[in-house]
Amino acid sequence: MKLNFKQERILAVVAHPDDAELLCAGTLARAHQEGATIGICVLCQGDKGQPEPPIDNLAEVRQQEMQMAAKVLGADLFFGNSPDGALFDCLEQRRILTEIIRQFSPTLVLAHSQSDYHADHRAASVITEAATWFSASTGNQTHSPAVKSPPALWWLDTVNMTQFEPHFYIDISEFVDTKLAMLNCHQSQLQRGNDTSFSPLQDLMLKQCATRGSQSGVSSAEAFRSHTAWKRCAAW
Repeated sequence: MKLNFKQERILAVVAHPDDAELLCAGTLARAHQEGATIGICVLCQGDKGQPEPPIDNLAEVRQQEMQMAAKVLGADLFFGNSPDGALFDCLEQRRILTEIIRQFSPTLVLAHSQSDYHADHRAASVITEAATWFSASTGNQTHSPAVKSPPALWWLDTVNMTQFEPHFYIDISEFVDTKLAMLNCHQSQLQRGNDTSFSPLQDLMLKQCATRGSQSGVSSAEAFRSHTAWKRCAAW
């Protein structure tokens, strides 16, 4: 059984530039080829992930890198502009993301797992869960009108697959090159390969999608969980 994403509108909400590349770019590329409209929302500036030597205007550089990556995919791009490490669930962050969701009007949102390793990832998960729901509430007003119903919500795999038991896998065997092309746009982070507090991103990404592929009987895959709360999941 294979899903088809034709006519869907898929929004990936991630904490940092390069998170979508690591965790869901293959699915986004496959969905785009099948006729879906794709958006990526990056909630944080990426201003703390300094390479060596450091970059003075790192937030601006990482925004430009993300713009290049989005062009590879043909995705609409949105920024939340929270400093790294300062993202937390609050009314303002919910309003920012609610407005973005209303502007894009997704049928499906991909969001970080609340079990992921990074505090910004976990905060993004909580904010996204709330904003996807309130995007359909007419009593929660932003500049754009409410969407007709909350989009379906899938949780992304965690980085390095820790504390994540997939509900299902998406075969991305034909789209690994797109993941690599998008990741290669993030040169400021690829330069951190020798940083002992970091991980070589390309190796991490390729090992993860190969492992998830091995688990699901294909060459490469990305793993997800469906948000199964009442009124939050959809039939496919």
